[in-house]
Amino acid sequence: MIVRYYEDFIISVPYTFGNYVVDKNEIIDYAKKWDPQPFHIDEEKAKNSVFKGLIAAGSHIFAISVLLINQWEVKVKAIAMIGMEEVRFMHPVRPGDILTLTHECVDKRESENKNDRGIVKNRITLKNQNDEIVITYIDIMLIAKKGGCFG
Repeated sequence: MIVRYYEDFIISVPYTFGNYVVDKNEIIDYAKKWDPQPFHIDEEKAKNSVFKGLIAAGSHIFAISVLLINQWEVKVKAIAMIGMEEVRFMHPVRPGDILTLTHECVDKRESENKNDRGIVKNRITLKNQNDEIVITYIDIMLIAKKGGCFG
């Protein structure tokens, strides 16, 4: 298992991984609980929507991105997620889509008051099998340094 600490993050180096197949029943079950809009839970009503078919909820797409990050063979010594910026839903996710994630460090800085950690900003991009971006955002993470109390 590869472990990444604050020092291991290199700005502008992308990593692409994961293949997540989105299941129709998963879209419906998720949305019934968390976002029960007709275009998420009812195939017939979804056909008459602006989307012309069933699509996944935005929070579901975000959750898939988090799952893929956590399934990555690289384990980040994250202390906490402290924010998100520039969240954009670019293309709907439909049943059968195959999603792949790209993770790229866009900025980092050492903590101003704790020398055992740093703050890392990562651009997260989830694309479908047609190379269309479905979501993009920047996560802001508190990451442990090597040899610190979290390392």
